[in-house]
Amino acid sequence: MAKSTFPRRTVLTALAGAGAAALVGCEPARRPPTAIPDPLLVDLDGGVGLLRGTDRETIPHAVAAPDGRVVHATASEGADTACWRLDVSTGHTSQHVTLPGRWVPQTVSTDGSLVALTPDAVSVTAARPGPRDVTPVLVVDSDGIRHRLRLPGNVVPEAFTDDRSGLFVLEWLPPHAPDRYRVRVVDLATGTAAALSTRDKRPVPAGAEEEMRGDGRQAVLAPNRTILYTLYTHQPDHQHTRDLVSGRPGDVHAFVHTLHLGGRWAYCIDLPHPFGEGPANGHAMALSPDGSRLLVTDVTSGAVAEISTEELTVRRTATLAGGTGPAYAVADRDRLIVGAGRTLRVVDLAGLRVAAERPVRDPVTGLLRGPGGARLYVGQDAAVSWHDPTTAEEVGRAAVPGLAGLCAPAVPA
Repeated sequence: MAKSTFPRRTVLTALAGAGAAALVGCEPARRPPTAIPDPLLVDLDGGVGLLRGTDRETIPHAVAAPDGRVVHATASEGADTACWRLDVSTGHTSQHVTLPGRWVPQTVSTDGSLVALTPDAVSVTAARPGPRDVTPVLVVDSDGIRHRLRLPGNVVPEAFTDDRSGLFVLEWLPPHAPDRYRVRVVDLATGTAAALSTRDKRPVPAGAEEEMRGDGRQAVLAPNRTILYTLYTHQPDHQHTRDLVSGRPGDVHAFVHTLHLGGRWAYCIDLPHPFGEGPANGHAMALSPDGSRLLVTDVTSGAVAEISTEELTVRRTATLAGGTGPAYAVADRDRLIVGAGRTLRVVDLAGLRVAAERPVRDPVTGLLRGPGGARLYVGQDAAVSWHDPTTAEEVGRAAVPGLAGLCAPAVPA
């Protein structure tokens, strides 16, 4: 295996008219790209983008670790696939690992060491897989293939257990015409899938596993990397495991699925009306930096809910002015910042009230809290802007052609 660099590198530059042709030719002068203060990982039309200063790099098939430190990438190599790992803070790449056949990265372990790959990429929150009876999965690290799996059914890898011995997957049902799914955990040593435990660590009885039909809107990993929170909306006649066990009817429109990566248990936190009634993309959630509070918002209705992550209950709610468009949210110790349409809104967490509101140039396509919380990054049309997190006032802007959304800071916040 030989040391490698990116198989494809794209430098994205912003072109601006100089108002007059250069004296030495007929082409207008090019304005140099604006430096972005912090390294960022973004979604581009061509893949994952790494933005550092004035440098713009595109990695066509890649997935990042939750903290943004590591990216695992693949590229075709004849009939096979080359797989490697990138340390985004240093730019160092690992040696290529050659994988037989075609593979794309699906999810990365929380420590960044392992990646699960499937033949086709499927988002766990934005799409459903095509029909299939068996799902091949490879688990790879920088030294090579660690596990070769052929999992019965139609599954999509979601996350690794915190000890890296198991893989949580979404099992889609029925396999040839999937319209619902359940979360299961696969033992990597045996390839055997099993149901999750309940919150009190009891095995789920046969027939009592939750099957979800709605939209998985967004997933957020706790700062301690042990719990994955996923926001679900539009669950017609959904019943939680606790309802199936007790025989109570279910009538849930939105909830937060809480998956413990160490204990291998799951619990759902119901969200009150009107959550789940409006468009799925109008919902967003964010964790406080210490992980103690999970904030969920529905910009269509203006509803905001604060969840205690220790008690796994909704602690309080508020109703703000409604809005339109896909919603995005970030939080710090004292405030929740929500972006939707052409509006940024700063919500004071002490009273769950709007403390500041500011228009932006283009519709918001993502929000990120910069390292240390000093800056708020906003994805817009072919650009990233950065703002004062207290007032939401724009401080700077850089062109990023092909920008589709924001992933994560390339260094921990």
